[in-house]
Amino acid sequence: MSPPVFRFAPSPNGRLHLGHAASVLLNARLAERMGGRLLLRIEDIDTARARDEFIEAILDDLAWLGLRFEQPVLRQSTRFAIYAEALDKLAAQGLTYPCFCTRAALLQRASGHARNHPRDPDSIHRYDGFCRHLPEATVVRRLALGEPHVLRLKMDDALARIGAALAWEEGLPGATHAVQGDAAAWGDAVIRRKEFPASYHIAVVLDDAAQGVTHVVRGRDLYHATAIHRVLQTLLGLPAPQYHHHALVLDTDGDKLAKSRGSPALADLRAAGVRADDVRRRAALPDA
Repeated sequence: MSPPVFRFAPSPNGRLHLGHAASVLLNARLAERMGGRLLLRIEDIDTARARDEFIEAILDDLAWLGLRFEQPVLRQSTRFAIYAEALDKLAAQGLTYPCFCTRAALLQRASGHARNHPRDPDSIHRYDGFCRHLPEATVVRRLALGEPHVLRLKMDDALARIGAALAWEEGLPGATHAVQGDAAAWGDAVIRRKEFPASYHIAVVLDDAAQGVTHVVRGRDLYHATAIHRVLQTLLGLPAPQYHHHALVLDTDGDKLAKSRGSPALADLRAAGVRADDVRRRAALPDA
């Protein structure tokens, strides 16, 4: 029987912080306990924001924490052709359509809704399906003009094609329970972005399958995205890992740590004299 496979998959658009440390250390403990493998994947699909210096910094931070990973490390930027092939398969099934809406247009159309208007797992107001109903001639013309667009999944058609309720195993290894997914709640998810040739959703399921990942242990902020991932896994004939969405490390205001909010980086803590052992204690998450 093959050993379980865990992974840590940071994006190289900034320095790692305590939240990242908590996630990777939990993955490492679980992999060690189960006699499994822990892989590192660099999610540099966003070529506009990814930086080589951030990749080197990630490797430095992980080494400082005492972690070592199998080589070579997978980089998403080497897999664009794989993502395109999967998107073509979905398009051939009639399950995708181009969406030309800008973020500003989406926000404007959602502005009349209450503050609690539903948002998708990317924290964008749930899409209203505007471009799905464009006349075919209009779509052809706008594509011919090279108008920027994303590619969306026709979620209702996808669920009808699957023809079965989707679930996943959620929880720590040895203590999982079945969770019923509700991908329909998120509408037509983006599966290819304007700026780069895939979205997080399509890339992550393909990468997890390619690396033989059996246990996805990641932050609670990605919990709802799992329903979308299960749809894509089923449509593309990919295996479903077990999932555990752990608690997030919060700042003093109760917000999750984030690069965009200027949360202290591990490098800042190291420069201030904080030891790796101290970080491991501060970032400890329950794993039993």
